[in-house]
Amino acid sequence: MEPSENAAPVRRKSEEVADPDARSGEDRFSPEEEATLLSESHAEKAAANELFKSAQYSQAISTYDRALASVPNYLEYEIAVLKSNIAACHLKLSDWKAAIDEATKSIEALDRLEKPPSTPINGGTNESGTQDCSNASDAAKSNDDGVIELAEDAEDEAEALRQIEKHDRRKDDIKRIRAKALMRRARARSEQGGWGDLQGALEDYQLLSSPPFATSLPSSDAKIVNTALRTLPPRINAAKEKEMGEMMGKLKELGNGILKPFGLSTDSFKFEKDEKTGGYSIGMNN
Repeated sequence: MEPSENAAPVRRKSEEVADPDARSGEDRFSPEEEATLLSESHAEKAAANELFKSAQYSQAISTYDRALASVPNYLEYEIAVLKSNIAACHLKLSDWKAAIDEATKSIEALDRLEKPPSTPINGGTNESGTQDCSNASDAAKSNDDGVIELAEDAEDEAEALRQIEKHDRRKDDIKRIRAKALMRRARARSEQGGWGDLQGALEDYQLLSSPPFATSLPSSDAKIVNTALRTLPPRINAAKEKEMGEMMGKLKELGNGILKPFGLSTDSFKFEKDEKTGGYSIGMNN
């Protein structure tokens, strides 16, 4: 599993902001500072990629973390790429929980990136560090469906078309990184097991089997997804039965402690499972 991605122009530095929507222009670095930070981050990321290739996964994680430390915290695409790469390292180390956490952070960064800004800035840069094509030119407008259209009075149609092409390329990049992060999180959830994680893995694989991912996944990934969709449901049912049985055992132990002073025990009661709902009812034994 190769984590390396040719990430787009810009990245992230400084502390995380508690509320991503609160990020303002004051949080942004100057173009010169940003370029310096990106140069540092790119160098660390390249070194981390080489460490991954040589199976030095723990060292790669540390190096990716250093790359993250130089990425401006408003450049969500770069954050997503690095977090997804870190998740790939944790998968190699069989650290399923850490892989789930890092892949989830990658997906959350992409969610923030695709969230429409509350205050559009004409001609500004978006979270990916590229010019926002929906605002950079009045010749290109976005309708309610998110489709960029040329205005009838466009003065520079060629520039508008270039911005639309850039917008489409970025959408493809985001979709690709999201698919990688989902694949990595789904695998980690499946490996970790447990009712909740297996159910989460199934949901991730179901998402990957649906548009816009279904037609663009590599054939090897599509095969993994299709296999998981067949094999996960019985695993989920088995895990559910096991966890429900363990829960009932603990409840029985607790109940015996409460009933003992009254000369009773849970054996005085009967537990009946409702096969339709999977729930239990309690009644007295005759």
